Parts: sequence; C-alpha cells; structure tokens
Amino acid sequence: MKMFLRIISYLFHPLFIPFVGTLAYFMVTPKYSPLELQSGNILPIFILTVIIPIIAYLILRNLGLVGSLFIPNLKERRYPLYINILLLLMVLYKVIPNNFTIELYYYFAGLVGASFASLLLLYFNFKNSLHMTGMGSLFMFLVSLSIHFEKNIIIALSLFILATGLVATSRLYLKAHNSSEILIGFFIGLLSQLIMVPYWL
Repeated sequence: MKMFLRIISYLFHPLFIPFVGTLAYFMVTPKYSPLELQSGNILPIFILTVIIPIIAYLILRNLGLVGSLFIPNLKERRYPLYINILLLLMVLYKVIPNNFTIELYYYFAGLVGASFASLLLLYFNFKNSLHMTGMGSLFMFLVSLSIHFEKNIIIALSLFILATGLVATSRLYLKAHNSSEILIGFFIGLLSQLIMVPYWL
C-alpha cells in the first residue's frame, strides 16, 4: 500500500499540473487549433513547467537548499515556489501571448495566484498541500471547460475526482500533511481558478 500511494504522489506531482491542464484544453476545446498553435503552447510550456523545474530541483539539491522531491521543510519550500512563480509568469507573458488562447491565459493566471497564496502561507508557518492545490486547480479548470464548451466530460471528471481522493489519501498516509493542510491546499487551487472564471467563461 505504501509503495502504491507513493507512486500516486509521483504521478500526480504538482509539477505536471500546468502541462496536463494545457493538454486537457486542446483535447476538450471544439475550436479549430492548428498544429502551430498547439505546438507553440505545448512544447514551451512543457519545457518551462516540467524540464526546467526538474533541473532547478537537481541544482538546489546539490547546493543543499532542498532535501527531498516532496520538500517537507517549510523553508526549503520557498525556493521551488519562487522558481515556479517566475516560470509561470514567463508562460503567462512570453509563451501564451505568441499563440493566444484566452482559456489557457487565465488558467495560468490562476496557477500564479495559487502559487503566491501558497508562498504567502509559508511566511505564516503553514504549508498547504501543493499536490492538492494542483488537483483543485485542474479540477476547477476542467469543470469550467466543460461548461464553457458545453461538452460532456463527466467520465473524465469522475476519474479525476477518484484520483484526487487517492492523492489526498497518499499525502495523509505518508504523513506528508494533515487534514487541514490537505483541505486548504485543495480550496486554494479551486478558488484560484474560480476567481478567474468570470474573465473567460
């Protein structure tokens, strides 16, 4: 069980949330999306939100600034969040405007807001679950896409709810977070996207 839940924590790591949300958009949207538009968003977003953070983590680990991939220490969590916010802002102001899609623009604006909120809480000695923040953000974005495009993705949403439950269970079982950190993390992600919804829905 421990190994299974650890695998779940890796598979649904917050690192993948921006990229998965981008892929989900292009899978759900009925709008015509030429290959240039898709590759112009997908490839740079993958590099900026997955590849570069992994390299940054390895550098931080070699410098002794972080210990574990899941970064349980309050002080250590600040460095990856600083980097994450910077990279998300680069996507927001450099990548998306070149191949503009309003839905993705506000999705990333919501992710920036969630990251800022998570960083702010660290200064109050509270570490919300970044796993659950990511899951909450992606869930709200999928719901919004479904409503916006009037597309039935109930099966995907149901599976995602199941995955969210597994992620929450894994973080609790592995003693990475307590229940309040799980719930607050989820609602930060949910609300950060919900605040953005009126601008594009």
